[in-house]
Amino acid sequence: MRYVSTRGQAPVLSFEQAMLTGLARDGGLYVPETIPTLTAADIAALAGQPYEEVAFRIMRPYIGDAFTDDEFRSIIARAYEHFGHAARAPLVQLGANHFLLELFHGPTLAFKDFAMQLIGQLFQASLSRSGKRVTIVGATSGDTGSAAIEAFRGLSNVDVVILFPHGRVSEVQRRQMTTPSEGNVHALAVDGDFDDCQARVKDMFNDFEFRDSVGLAGVNSINWARVLAQVVYYFTAATSLGAPQRTVDFTVPTGNFGDIFAGYIAKRMGLPIGKLVVATNQNDILHRAISTGGYITQGVTPSISPSMDIQVSSNFERALFDVYDRDGAAVAGQMADLKEKGGFQISQGALQRLQETFASGRASEEETADTIRTTFAQTGEVLCPHSAVAVKVAAEQMTDAPMITLATAHPAKFPAAVQAACGQHAPLPNRMADLYERSERVTRVANDLAAIEQLVHERRAH
Repeated sequence: MRYVSTRGQAPVLSFEQAMLTGLARDGGLYVPETIPTLTAADIAALAGQPYEEVAFRIMRPYIGDAFTDDEFRSIIARAYEHFGHAARAPLVQLGANHFLLELFHGPTLAFKDFAMQLIGQLFQASLSRSGKRVTIVGATSGDTGSAAIEAFRGLSNVDVVILFPHGRVSEVQRRQMTTPSEGNVHALAVDGDFDDCQARVKDMFNDFEFRDSVGLAGVNSINWARVLAQVVYYFTAATSLGAPQRTVDFTVPTGNFGDIFAGYIAKRMGLPIGKLVVATNQNDILHRAISTGGYITQGVTPSISPSMDIQVSSNFERALFDVYDRDGAAVAGQMADLKEKGGFQISQGALQRLQETFASGRASEEETADTIRTTFAQTGEVLCPHSAVAVKVAAEQMTDAPMITLATAHPAKFPAAVQAACGQHAPLPNRMADLYERSERVTRVANDLAAIEQLVHERRAH
């Protein structure tokens, strides 16, 4: 299995090389050269299997000879052993044909744990074998950063630096990043929004002298291994509701397009997915792009679902690469327009292909809060604001097929928004009960590349 860049000008890499590289040197994102497909019998055989076994079968074709079967099974087992639910990703029924996929039973209470715990183990295995040391730099709108720090804290071959937008994440999200005491993890509060943080990370990757001097690696959803890990729960959820004998729909709350792109890969692999519904909050650039073909940035308005407060959705580039028939030059041109002009227009043919695969919707702040309130009243289920955005949009997109809505975070990560919406206090699990009492360690920094690069150098030195 080989990996190519969405912009067509970077070296073709193996799985292990692509994982450790993150962002391609031409600025693009790595994707598999081909997508393996499963037969209906292969998919049917997944029903009832442990999550770890499904993970092995789905991901194994993508990793080539990077790890032996025994090594990979061991990596998967370690990745998910600390999840708080035996099913790892259980389904809860919300209505007659509507199901919630709970993805918040990992160590940091967010769906990012499924990918980050795995990638932490993959990195550790690879770096231990080679003796190399890397510096992981990531940007977060809230959940990626805490999941990365949790996955890599204390590992001997890795330094981790996470950039988050100062004052724009929830207190629980912030404390999960700033309270770990291990010396190899560092939280930087950037004066700006998530798009600024993400842009500085990409700038660091494109500063090849800096990139090579610190051994830069990325674990944002620009990293293919992150997307790959998320493909698995589409299969476990769908087969538990009758796939491949019946079609299922999915609704995904998304800002950076990574989680729903994993669903697209599952569909390409043969999973009978009818609709893949993109659910956005008031920062609805993805909904507008899929509806109209215009990907035009309008600035970020802070919301009660802050992990979706994004205008530059990195993984959307992977989808564009496919709908433009894998024309790297066309994608590179559009990404240049996005950077220089603040947007681009999707061609009619490419837009039609996007709309054949993806539907979309949005939820305002009031609609999000109302969905939290009414869902609790009708079902007793307490939703986080991101999950509520998706539940609201899913209700508008229901067909005869079962609808599976992804619940991406535990409501305890957003206590103020949840309390205001439905009057419920969502307590943290016992293992995090003292989170508000732990001392914090964080550095505030200007939205300035040179200042951030200097801090990365200094943190590595210690």
